[in-house]
Amino acid sequence: MLDVNEISAPIESELREFEIHFKESMRSEVGLLDKVTQYIIKRKGKQMRPMFVFLSAKMLGTINETTFDAASLVELLHTATLVHDDVVDDANERRGFFSVNALWKNKIAVLVGDYMLSRILLLTIQKKNTDLLGVIAEAVREMSEGELLQIEKSRNLDITEEIYFEVIRKKTASLISACCETAAISVNSQEHRERMKNFGILVGMAFQIKDDVFDYASPGKIGKPTGIDIREQKMTLPLIYTINNSDSSVRNELKNILKNKNQSSQHIRRAVQLVIENGGLEYAHEKMKSMISEAFVLLDVFPESEAKKSLIGLLDYTINREK
Repeated sequence: MLDVNEISAPIESELREFEIHFKESMRSEVGLLDKVTQYIIKRKGKQMRPMFVFLSAKMLGTINETTFDAASLVELLHTATLVHDDVVDDANERRGFFSVNALWKNKIAVLVGDYMLSRILLLTIQKKNTDLLGVIAEAVREMSEGELLQIEKSRNLDITEEIYFEVIRKKTASLISACCETAAISVNSQEHRERMKNFGILVGMAFQIKDDVFDYASPGKIGKPTGIDIREQKMTLPLIYTINNSDSSVRNELKNILKNKNQSSQHIRRAVQLVIENGGLEYAHEKMKSMISEAFVLLDVFPESEAKKSLIGLLDYTINREK
């Protein structure tokens, strides 16, 4: 499997230039706001979403100014949602650092997230990138719907597999899909716009299932699971499969743990054991691999290139990453 540095090699110069581009898109003359946004920029992760934008664009055509705009819009949206999510979840950490709301309180964090969303609107209007704005606006709508649908259904622990896939398509995959679709728009590859959109949906859904699996242990590597999703009553794919495909005793025991004993480490370990023993984890792995296989097929029409090779490397990374 390629590591992140090898994957990003074909777009190394573009990613360096993007750093400057993105900082400019966040800049403000308000001192407090600029201080917070600089804190966020310095602690950004692996830049997976800009990588999807640049690699997709390079595979389809020639990276240009609009591609940089697309990457900035997607990263602004991603960052705004992370800031808002930390407020909603009352989280004090993000990637091992203090969250914005932990340092500056909820009110400032919400306003900073709002500012980033306003920058998306302003940048697209200034550059007349209405096609890009349409894709980003759709992603905002779907992410919001996905979160609310998950909250609504989790309360009654009645999420079916069909609803689960709708939730993760909206909540997680819509942003990866936006990366790939805006990349196609940026290089005027209208004929491949829908293909890249669907590619992003499949990758994003597989990415979320991988996150689900992290709450347990990998098949053959049963170690110390975190149980965070169970503790928070999140209905993930391994759990949904086990509840819907096990006998009544297993189903009732799991639901009882989720509703009444989800703060007990002993009962969380029992829930994890039940999911693993009844095939929930194995099933989730198979679904994830199936989605990645479908994504590979969508790339078959494109000629071989370094960008395509790295995009395939990103797919491998999605299902094999350790965190």
